[in-house]
Amino acid sequence: MRAKVLFVTFVLALASLSACARGEKNAPCGAVGEWRVPDERAAQPVVFPALLDRLAGQQVVLLGEAHDSAEDHRWQLHTLAQLYGRQPKMAIGFEMFPRRVQPVLDEWVAGGLSEEEFLRKVEWEKVWGFDARDYLPLFHFARMNRIPMLALNVERSLIDAVGKQGWDNVPEAQKEGVGRPAPPTEDYRQALRAVFDHHPAKARGEQAFLRFVEGQTLWDRAMAEGIAGFLRKAPGALVVGIMGAGHVRNGHGVIHQLKALGVTKSSILLTWNSQNACTALGKEYADALYLVEAPKENAPRLGVATEQSGETLRVTEVMAGSVAEAAGLKRGYVILTIAGRPAKNFLTLRTLVQRQTPGTWLPMKIRRGEEELEIVARFPVGS
Repeated sequence: MRAKVLFVTFVLALASLSACARGEKNAPCGAVGEWRVPDERAAQPVVFPALLDRLAGQQVVLLGEAHDSAEDHRWQLHTLAQLYGRQPKMAIGFEMFPRRVQPVLDEWVAGGLSEEEFLRKVEWEKVWGFDARDYLPLFHFARMNRIPMLALNVERSLIDAVGKQGWDNVPEAQKEGVGRPAPPTEDYRQALRAVFDHHPAKARGEQAFLRFVEGQTLWDRAMAEGIAGFLRKAPGALVVGIMGAGHVRNGHGVIHQLKALGVTKSSILLTWNSQNACTALGKEYADALYLVEAPKENAPRLGVATEQSGETLRVTEVMAGSVAEAAGLKRGYVILTIAGRPAKNFLTLRTLVQRQTPGTWLPMKIRRGEEELEIVARFPVGS
């Protein structure tokens, strides 16, 4: 049976490669688990060990992700481990953390914090909010091997301020030491224009667009500076960047800013849905693509950010359109119990929420001012 499966997989892979060679733009890129080099005409297969041998000699390797894709994070972990085996002089840079929590990352890597303490001190639910289960294997890998973790981001309030006021109108004290970003390429400006135009709620007009570009390039610049700063202190090291694919694709974002800072040996790795065509992406899209299945949704989410308040949880944010909003949770409410269990910390909340299946209900007791009441979070079918 195993031989038959391997043979069918081999035939399908050959068919996929043949289709790419014929230039069929709608042909699948390849089979799940394969690597490809994007090209205008045919995505070429990659010899994985040779690819990693080359990447281990770089200064920077950026692993772009979809933040809510568990498959992307599994791929990141395995690629990271392979690179570490070739270049143990390494640091891992994370978009997920603002610079101010660098001491917490250092304490975590040194083994001084529990998982729960770490997530609480970095304010994970408030600052990032995506499913921590996807990222924790990366954090544990860094700690197990004593690999420095770099907090690459800045406060979201700074990015928002530049996006609204423009770089020159934001006080220097608020810029967290970030230098003026290098001007974006014209291709990047066009890509940002498409993003800007896709959000009709944003302020319109050319000035609004220019401020939006400044905000996005500030984001790229901040992460590039964090990487470059480490490399100045540790020449010959490899920094692996964990960040959104939008900061990585085509070398427009972080790598463009790295080049302006004198860091030129950089590479891009991304995942790609194996069933999608990849023949027209162009060589600049990424150095290599790892082919995955179509993304699957993670377990249900309630859609709140919380902070610990004694042995209860205070709601600090409720996401629009979330299960929490539909249940009537609001900022400032205190969660006392979840399914009859005391809401001692957000890990209790997360665990109980993740056990829910579509179509089920989760009862909670909350305090609203001086009043205590029962509410029910309903997880719709397909949530």
